[in-house]
Amino acid sequence: MIGAPFTVRTSQIVTGFCRSRKPVFNRILTMATKRSMASAGFRIETDSFGELQVPADKYYGANTARSLMNFKIGGPGDKMPIEVIHAFAILKKAAAEVNKEFGLSVELANAITKAADEVIAGDLDSHFPLVIWQTGSGTQSNMNINEVLANRAIELLGGELGSKVPVHPNDHVNKSQSSNDTYPTAMHIGVARSITNVLLPGLKTLETALEQKATEFKDIVKIGRTHTQDATPLTLGQEFSGYVQQVKNGIARVESCLPRLYELAAGGTAVGTGLNTRIGFAEKVAANVASITGLPFVTAPNKFEALAAHDALVEASGAFNTVACSLMKIANDVRFLASGPRCGLGELTLPENEPGSSIMPGKVNPTQCEAITMVCAQVMGNHVAVSIGGSNGHFELNVFKPMMVSNVLRSSRLIGDACVSFTENCVNGITANEDRIALLLHESLMLVTALNPHIGYDAAAKIAKTAHKNGSTLKQTAIELNLLTAEQFDMWVKPEDMLGPK
Repeated sequence: MIGAPFTVRTSQIVTGFCRSRKPVFNRILTMATKRSMASAGFRIETDSFGELQVPADKYYGANTARSLMNFKIGGPGDKMPIEVIHAFAILKKAAAEVNKEFGLSVELANAITKAADEVIAGDLDSHFPLVIWQTGSGTQSNMNINEVLANRAIELLGGELGSKVPVHPNDHVNKSQSSNDTYPTAMHIGVARSITNVLLPGLKTLETALEQKATEFKDIVKIGRTHTQDATPLTLGQEFSGYVQQVKNGIARVESCLPRLYELAAGGTAVGTGLNTRIGFAEKVAANVASITGLPFVTAPNKFEALAAHDALVEASGAFNTVACSLMKIANDVRFLASGPRCGLGELTLPENEPGSSIMPGKVNPTQCEAITMVCAQVMGNHVAVSIGGSNGHFELNVFKPMMVSNVLRSSRLIGDACVSFTENCVNGITANEDRIALLLHESLMLVTALNPHIGYDAAAKIAKTAHKNGSTLKQTAIELNLLTAEQFDMWVKPEDMLGPK
């Protein structure tokens, strides 16, 4: 693969012998120079800035290699989300099929499509090394996918990697496209697929489990709490029904974002005008993407908005943020109700999944609650970043795209995964400590609220305050204050009759 070094002296000798055959000499000199630049395990590729060494076992080219040189920011966790890469491949496949209708040769289009299928399947994930922290339009990642698909297509057609013949990354793979419209298209495809395949299934899994618990606990009467203080009774099932409704509402909020995410920027090219595309290209690409993904993607009605603003991602992130607030409340309630086992509220018992302490023997902690609440905190932080990015579209382009989509995708994945983990390792195994629940219920001073219609607020308040001061029961205090008889107390103060309107 690599010949002897082509030294300057050698070049001078060859020049002297070949002045009369310049074309031949120039070809020899170019080939020799490339051989001298290359080293073991590398090949030479070019971009508009010149030549660069590229690993011989990778399909990406000079644009990608140059980005690796210029953006050494972050670690493995800062790579472009693989969901974006796979979404890009879906788009490139769709575009190749449409370009075939508009003059791209069948042979080249089919090779690009086959290469794209390999990327979609995850077979070429290792060929996408770029980080989020690059150009805000995602141009380097667009070129990364263009180069990989071009080189793989070249290989499928029997050509030489890096030659750009017969498949060119810009002229063929990127035909009728710009980074400015392809990246936001990939953003929408990736986020919509993540919501559909990860986030919503996770939320629905949790919803089902909470609904089952609400039914299971429907007859268990317990004391309610407001301001973290004792309040009037409700059933444990009613309490859980509130959690169910929160998750239901969260699902509805997320689903309501999807129509805007289904709008694709493809066809807008550089600034939204559609320069260098053909009439019908945008609509046909969107239809192809819809066919490939099974999701109802359409072309964006206004490409200028689709390139310059990413309100659809901010909206989705906002829905995720609201879901995070809901999950934070649910998980905190569960862990506080399960606090103990001896010195806390102790109304619930959670599954014991692992040892909880390296020093306190026998300790078990509500780790699933802790995990999902940390996820919620991260999602809230992600939304701040997305909001800042979304508010910074300038003129015809927003250049916070990679940061925005990476945070939205991370939030989607975290919520979906955390909901499944919380369900399987916590919610499904929750049991009610009915003896403890009954003890706390009957010790509560707020049962006195049932006396309001019979003796008035002031008299009832006197009973509660006196009982609390003396450490006595409501019934005993009421009798001692001559405000009602034992029979009246038993008739009027029934927790099971305090669960709804009369």
